Amino acid sequence: MSLEELVANYGYAAIAIGTFLEGETILVLGGFSAHRGFLDLKWVIFCAFLGSFLGDQAAFYIGRFRGEKFLDKRPRWKKKSTKVLEMLERNQSSLILGSRFLYGIRTVTPFLVGAAKISPIKFFLLDMIGAVVWAVVVGGLGYTFGTAFEAALPYIQHYERLFLIAFACIGLGFWVFRLLTRKRTNKSA
Repeated sequence: MSLEELVANYGYAAIAIGTFLEGETILVLGGFSAHRGFLDLKWVIFCAFLGSFLGDQAAFYIGRFRGEKFLDKRPRWKKKSTKVLEMLERNQSSLILGSRFLYGIRTVTPFLVGAAKISPIKFFLLDMIGAVVWAVVVGGLGYTFGTAFEAALPYIQHYERLFLIAFACIGLGFWVFRLLTRKRTNKSA
């Protein structure tokens, strides 16, 4: 199976799953793949929106019903929670709308918003808007990256597959590094 077939067959599912868990790298790759013609940009954005939105909703309800117990088992999240809760006190709406763009606290924010007993309807609506904006912006950046890549393509065309694989490996490596760092932090705490 060629790389193009692999992306065309599993790309949308990978975007939905990747954005459910975290997702910037997978969404940039999805936007890039849309530019190359392997995927359709509107479906890339929709899958990213759906995965990200559902992931945040799940985290919100886990926080709402299991907040303190869950935090006690995750010392790294507990450290970040102070910062997020301070931001939440100052401006709930802005934090909910923009949390996807706040590197380092993105994954913990929906959980803490739920633990803070913010209205589920308010979170649902603001989170939906934030997910749409995030999916369009980050997917668009991936698509734009494809445009820049295309301008350089005549010079590097025979390296395209290698570049895509390398970019995916760098993203995966970054994710594994963060995962290992989290485990090390949790063990030392």
